[in-house]
Parts: sequence; structure tokens; C-alpha cells
Amino acid sequence: MKFGNKKPEKTPMYVYYIIAGVIIVILNMLVVPAVQERSIQKTDYSTFIENVEDGNVIKATVEENYIYYEMKDSNSDSTILCKTVKMDDADLVNRLLDAGVTMDEVLPESPSIFMTLILSYVIPIVIFIFIGRWLSKKMMSSMGGGPGGAMSFGKSNAKVYVKSSTGIKFSDVAGEDEAKELLTEIVDYLHNPQKYTEIGASMPKGALLVGPPGTGKTLLAKAVAGEAEVPFFSISGSEFVEMFVGMGAAKVRDLFKQANEKAPCIVFIDEIDTIGKKRDGAGFTGGNDEREQTLNQLLTEMDGFDGSKGVVILAATNRPDSLDPALLRPGRFDRRIPVELPDLQGREEILKVHAKKIKIADSVRFDDIAKAAAGASGAELANIVNEAALRAVRDGRKFATQADFEESIEVVIAGYQKKNRVLSNKEKLIVSYHEIGHALVAAKQTESAPVHKITIIPRTSGALGYTMQVDEGEHYLMSKEELENKIATFTGGRAAEELIFHSITTGASNDIEQATKIARAMISRYGMSEDFDMVAMETVSNQYLGGDSSLACSFETQTLLDKKVVELVRRQHEKALKILEDNIGKLHELAQYLYEHETITGEEFMKILETPAPAVNDRTEQNTEDL
Repeated sequence: MKFGNKKPEKTPMYVYYIIAGVIIVILNMLVVPAVQERSIQKTDYSTFIENVEDGNVIKATVEENYIYYEMKDSNSDSTILCKTVKMDDADLVNRLLDAGVTMDEVLPESPSIFMTLILSYVIPIVIFIFIGRWLSKKMMSSMGGGPGGAMSFGKSNAKVYVKSSTGIKFSDVAGEDEAKELLTEIVDYLHNPQKYTEIGASMPKGALLVGPPGTGKTLLAKAVAGEAEVPFFSISGSEFVEMFVGMGAAKVRDLFKQANEKAPCIVFIDEIDTIGKKRDGAGFTGGNDEREQTLNQLLTEMDGFDGSKGVVILAATNRPDSLDPALLRPGRFDRRIPVELPDLQGREEILKVHAKKIKIADSVRFDDIAKAAAGASGAELANIVNEAALRAVRDGRKFATQADFEESIEVVIAGYQKKNRVLSNKEKLIVSYHEIGHALVAAKQTESAPVHKITIIPRTSGALGYTMQVDEGEHYLMSKEELENKIATFTGGRAAEELIFHSITTGASNDIEQATKIARAMISRYGMSEDFDMVAMETVSNQYLGGDSSLACSFETQTLLDKKVVELVRRQHEKALKILEDNIGKLHELAQYLYEHETITGEEFMKILETPAPAVNDRTEQNTEDL
């Protein structure tokens, strides 16, 4: 027995017909006669007799119940048609004759049958038809029958951008030189197809843009259309998903039909993984017929159209591993264009492109900003520039400075400064030693990035403080020693707490996560363990979306792997503790400076570190213990 699936009963159509018929009858019985007699003036019998005696009545007609008469209008030369009730008056006829009244027909002219038919039936029916059509459109709109709705049966609803409205060129895209070079060939083909047909080369039907979110895949596709100066059809993969089976396939057919009609053109499908996922069969969970039919139709259409017409298919995704192999074979998406995170030079170029939109000081060094924003995508760099401009406005300045850009990087990394969070003196001192522990361990290791900034100002991300390290150059490979040093740096904060306060706090939670993540990757993925050699213990999926990992080993191996991870982290923790013990004087001095100033730059840190250390006395240690 099923509950809650009862459909609301629909009103039969004959009910609406009956209602319409009743309304028409009422109109014919009441409204129409009233309109016809609206021009007849009603009077009483005494007024009629007075007008007869005064000689105002010209003609009269005596009916069974009423007397119709025509009299002169005192205000004009025209006549008035009047009506009165017939009374039992034997002398009526004589009075009329004595007054010179003509006994003639004065009844109002009845309209023709044609006019009666129009007024009584045709006009009401037409009104009802228009009202019905309006109600039907409203109902269809509420059910999703508008543009892009559920009842738009097979319309692609693709956004069409012509060459005059896009305005985006390759000059507006920076940091992706390799991708632009590969796409330039497509633009050249749309401009000069003869150059390729002479040698017998055929242009790739489709190009797949692959990369992490925010790297500019959609922007590159629009830049291709802007450079080629051809119509640009843009549609998202989710727009093909419909509530009715077969509607997604119909939208695909309509999209390619429009593209063929406006060739040469570019069709861009964003987030194609929505409809292009691998077909894995029904299984135990049931299949998705709608999505698979849409994918099959897309495969058929890409095989069916002629590439020589100049129809180029561009698609973007950040989940290429989930796409169906039939979609990626040559003849469909022939070219796979990686759109990766920008390198140091690319980040600098992207910053300069976005900085053209705002007013900046002449002293701004984009190379330093690009170094500090390592690993940032194009969208994040645009956000950094915008945050710098907003900070300048908040401070009442007309242009953004270097300090604004540096602060905006910290906002993107750690969040805004949380000014309403006030730490106690003890917590502030613990955080100072914690952050100096990170920085001191990093500075005393040869393979670590130099310290750029240390602060103990709380942030909205939840961090009570952080240490920023900036590499001088771009690194694409990391050695085993560098990774171990990173783990040691992450453990430096907890080591400082243990050394100074002989206690530990919850402030190292994020450090523990990062250190464990690196240690596990070293053993399970990078083959940096003698026990497992070059054997992969886990696989990574969705590399562009966080890189979810899954173990590919037995339970016994997993247990051994966990032990190796713990041993690796413990060794680096002990190394960090040893470094701090050897430099405890500098640890006290730097922590005290950070406690007083709340922020230390990299230059200040190195200056204090390179000066001779003061002697450590018992009084200093006693003060920290008392706090």
C-alpha cells in the first residue's frame, strides 16, 4: 500500500463548457436587452398625459402593457423615444386624436439577426477563447514551459554570443601560453580553411579544456570566439538534464541543428562531465536512461556533422577521469588541452592584466606578489587584485599599494583579521612561541623556504596565527629531504609548546593534518620508503578537485603503512625539538618580539636571528612558566 502518491483530481473539460454556456445565457437574458433598451426614456402615465395636452407628443403606439410615444425635445429640434405603463383609460384614444397625435408604430428598431448573433454569441465566445489561452499560458509557465523550462520540449536554449558582444581576445587571457597556442590553430582554421584543405589536413572536431577550477577554461573558449569573430554557442552540461526521458537528446539535436545553420561557429559545452560520465550499466542501483541517451545523442551528432563546415566543439571539465572513453576518442574530441595552474611568470602576467582595471601605485612589485601567491589560480589572483582595491577604499586612498596586495593575499589564504577576538596574555604568549617554533625550524633547515611573515593576529578562518614561507623560485620537483623538512616545520609549533610550557594545546590541529598528509603520500604514493620500495599503496582520483585517495592494499599492509607514517612524523618531530633546544635563546628573543609587535616581517626575523643570542637565565624561563 502506497501513501502520499495520490494525484490531485483534474476538473473535467465539460464542466468548463457548462459554466461558459450558463454565462452566455445570462448575458442574453439580462445584459443584451438592457443594452438595447438603454436609449428608451421611461416616464409615468401622468407625465404622458401632460405632454399630450401640451402638444409635445408626435406619435404614439398603444401596446398591451406599454405605451410607446415620440415627443419633441425642448432643448433641441430632435425627438425623444419614451415609454410608459398602459392604464385603464377609456378616453385615451380621443385625447390622442384631439391633440393631433399620429397613431403610428413607435416601437424601437430591433437589431438584425446578424447583429444579435454577434452580440449574443460570437463576442462572448471569442472572449472566453482569449481567457482560456491566457490561462493555459500561465499554467504552462508555472509548469516550466518558459525558456529552459520542462515544457520547452527539445529546445537547447543555448546562449548565442556574436562577435560584437563578446569583446574578449587572447590578450585578455594571461598565464596560459600553451593553451592559447593550441587554440590559435583553431582560430586560424576558421579564418583560412583553404590553407589546411590544400595539404589535406582536417581540423579537429572538438577540443577538451581540462584543468582545475578557476584557471580560465570558459574564458579561453570565449577568447577563441572573439578572435575568430564567429557566432559562439554557450551551454552548460546541466542544461541538458531534463525531467522527461528523451528531452536531453532532443536538446542536443536542436543545438547541433542551430550550429550547422550558422556555420562557421563555435559550440562550447561547459561542465561536460554532467552528461559525459562513463556508462557503467544498470548494476544494482539502476541506470540513468536520460543521461545515457543524451550522451549517445551527443556521440552521434559529433560523428554526423561535417567538420569542413567550420563547426568547432569546445568543452571544459575538471573531472576528465570520469568521462566516457567513447567521448574522448579521435574523431570526437581530438585535442585535449590542459589548462593548469599558472607558474610564477604566469601569475605575474595575470596580476598585471587584472591590475589594469584598478588604480595602483607605481611602487607595486608584481613579482613579489606572484611569489607570495604560489599555487593560486587565475580566479584567485583576480580576487586578490579586487581585495587590494577594496582595502584601499576602506583606508580612504585613491590607489592600491604594495601593502594592500600583500594583505589581500593573506585574506585569500587565511581570511580577514578577526578584530573582535581578544586573546589572553597566556594564549597570546603560547601562540607567539608556537609560530616562532615553525619559523625557527624552517630557518635552520637548509632545504626549507625562507620565512616571509609571522603574525599572531587571529583570522576568520579560525587560525590564531600563521607563518608564511615564500620560495624564491618555482619548484616542480620535491626531494625526500625537502618533504621531511616540511614535516619538521609543521611539527615545530607543537615542539615549541612542549619545550617552553611543558604542555600541549589544540592549536596544532591543522599542522598535524598537513604533516600526516605529506608523510602518508611519501610512503604510499611517492615510493620513499625502503619497506615498500616503488609500490603504489593508494590511488588518487579527481586530481583537479582535491585529489581523493583510496588505498589499494591489504589490511596487513595498511597496518604496516600506518606504523611507517607514525615513525616518519615522530622522527621529524624529534628533529624539530632538537633544533629548538639548540636555539632556545633565539626562540625566547623572537617570541618576546612577536608577543610585543604581533607581526614580524622576514627581514626583521632574519636580523634578530643573525645577531648574537643573549644568555638564557632562569628568570625568563620562570616568567613563561608563571604565565
